[in-house]
Amino acid sequence: MNSGPVQVGQLLEAFLEREGVKRELERVGVLTEWPDCVGDRIAAVTRPRSVSEGTLFVEVRSSAWLMELNMMKGAIIERLNEGRESAPIDKLIFVLSPHG
Repeated sequence: MNSGPVQVGQLLEAFLEREGVKRELERVGVLTEWPDCVGDRIAAVTRPRSVSEGTLFVEVRSSAWLMELNMMKGAIIERLNEGRESAPIDKLIFVLSPHG
């Protein structure tokens, strides 16, 4: 049986890992890290929207920026994945923001 008390955090981490949720939770961290990863210039014209199964969706303010960011996609994914070996972002999709 159980050898003694276990911290709730350890139980929660084991549960999340077992259910396959842990990696997705780690990936969601990229939403708050986005400005630090891409810099002020890109952060000013984008908004990370969501992460799903390793794909990050980012809204872009204009079609000109959308085209430019698509050309920079590989470098951006590299920066996003620095230090994120256990839960990398596999794909980056830019969409035109409905808010302009």
